[in-house]
Amino acid sequence: MKVIDTIALILVIIGAINWGLIGIFNFNLVDTLFGTMSIISRVVYTLVGISGLWAIKLLFD
Repeated sequence: MKVIDTIALILVIIGAINWGLIGIFNFNLVDTLFGTMSIISRVVYTLVGISGLWAIKLLFD
């Protein structure tokens, strides 16, 4: 499970950086790279969301 934990943590960090960019500069990096709500950007957002839920488990380990 260590690999899944690492991947989840990396995705949560990517999501946090993206939210920071949105909050500070009104710049969405995911949309810029993959297009606004394209299939790929929706997959990225979904994976980040699932990783955030998985990080709740990491909090209690």
